[in-house]
Amino acid sequence: MKNTKQKVMSAAVILGVVLSLGACGSSSSGQQSSAQTDSDAIITAFNTEPQNSLIPGDTIERGGGRPGSMMFSKLVGVTPDGKSVNEVADSITSNADRTQYTIKIKSGWKFTDGTEVTASTFTKAWSYTANLANAQKNASFFSMIKGYDALQDPHVAPDAQLEGLKVVDDHTFIVDLSQADSVFPVKVGYDAFSPLPEVFYKDPKAFGEHPIGNGPYKFKSWEHNKSIQLVKNPDYKGQFKPRNGGITFRMYTSSDAAYADIQAGNLDVMENVPASASKTFTSDSNVQAFNKPGSSIAAVSIPSQLDHFKEDKEGILRRQAISMSIDREAICKKVLNGTASPAAAYSAPTIPGYTTDLENADNIKYNPKKAKELWEEANKIAPMPADAKLTFSYNADESSFKSVYKAIANMVQTNLGLKAEDVPVPTFQEYRENITARKMTGAFHAGWTPDYPSVENYLKPIYASDAADGKGANDTDYKNPEFDEVIKQSARASTDSEANKLYAKAQGILLRDLPGIPLYYLNRTGVASQQTKDFTMSWQNYPVYWMASSTKK
Repeated sequence: MKNTKQKVMSAAVILGVVLSLGACGSSSSGQQSSAQTDSDAIITAFNTEPQNSLIPGDTIERGGGRPGSMMFSKLVGVTPDGKSVNEVADSITSNADRTQYTIKIKSGWKFTDGTEVTASTFTKAWSYTANLANAQKNASFFSMIKGYDALQDPHVAPDAQLEGLKVVDDHTFIVDLSQADSVFPVKVGYDAFSPLPEVFYKDPKAFGEHPIGNGPYKFKSWEHNKSIQLVKNPDYKGQFKPRNGGITFRMYTSSDAAYADIQAGNLDVMENVPASASKTFTSDSNVQAFNKPGSSIAAVSIPSQLDHFKEDKEGILRRQAISMSIDREAICKKVLNGTASPAAAYSAPTIPGYTTDLENADNIKYNPKKAKELWEEANKIAPMPADAKLTFSYNADESSFKSVYKAIANMVQTNLGLKAEDVPVPTFQEYRENITARKMTGAFHAGWTPDYPSVENYLKPIYASDAADGKGANDTDYKNPEFDEVIKQSARASTDSEANKLYAKAQGILLRDLPGIPLYYLNRTGVASQQTKDFTMSWQNYPVYWMASSTKK
């Protein structure tokens, strides 16, 4: 998952020559409470220990994404309901075929070390992230910029710059793309596109432990495995002015413990209500509850190099069989207690362009009889060993996953006759490290919250070849030239309708190969303590931290 806050505009806006995003006022995002609040109160929020240091280009999970998104302002921001607005950008202008963008930034923006945010603070940061020598996990997000391939040379210099980025002056730069990209003006709101101050390049490791940003909040401290403290940035120039004095992100290894702290008033906000409270949280008088349709999707990923599950005929048959052996409806109703709905595509119903009219869609429908037939067909190609077992790994600090993957393992074992077992990994950090190091020897949980609300964001970052091998979020290392080509065609689409047809075609390919098996869509669920005011959840299922205030002293 990633955690940018963007929304795709209509074709008339996105595909036009000039992208000029409107301003937002605080009143557009929620009503101020009439209760007396303390604007200097520190809001406490649920978090998990980040996988990596707090460098935007190297953060692809929520532990680092929650605080990171509060410390760095990008060219484009977003309101809680998903309306895009200019933040650091003054304007983003495209040429006729959307292969070149001229970006003008506003003057007066500064990093919290007092240095100015300029055009070069963007271009150098983007080049650093794209450069193979710097091993940043968000590198593939820059693959559309001219010169990206040259930066993937194993012998490239760490300070080599993207050819397609040209600084005109302190407040203007030009981006030349290697291919048309109609979604580019929205993508630049993703955290990987954050600017970085010059001090970053002197010691990136030290910077990651003590980041210097330009966002609504500035870094105060990080006590590993305990908390990350942010305080309000008095020099912030943007449109999302904090209504509190700061945020303390507390690290939890159990969402049940976090929920108990919300009930007791010891924690202010959290998302993803634990399974133990999923039946009762909306009627719990000790909390404020939020439960609406969301954009997050859960899936089962299977590494492409896993024996008997490779991207060949045998492997594809087995993936299809696994998928058809899973009763998604039962999991959503009986295990998740109605806080999720069965997945019917690779994107969520709340996203523009969503459709279930997809080729191979039957492969993610419960059909145990067909599943058994496909399994036997695969066995004729290459029989599974008698002692074979398929494991399903997940991070144990999210309490709902245990019951979900126990159920999935039981379904697979019952319907296919294959030994299956759920395998918990103690913490999210350890779990992500195992995935990054390609240590997974079986299937594993994959959750995705979109970086911007476009169907494209559920496809390219997770399944494109240029996002494999540690260069992006393609954790299965799935590589299919046919899929890649359709995604490239979609980037050249002249209308939303044309692009959506190509996204549907790309999903049909994925529904055949199933590198990731869609399971369910999570509702936006969250809770706040009774002392928290103006609590709401963003379209990405994050508490809107900057809006929250408190009656506590």
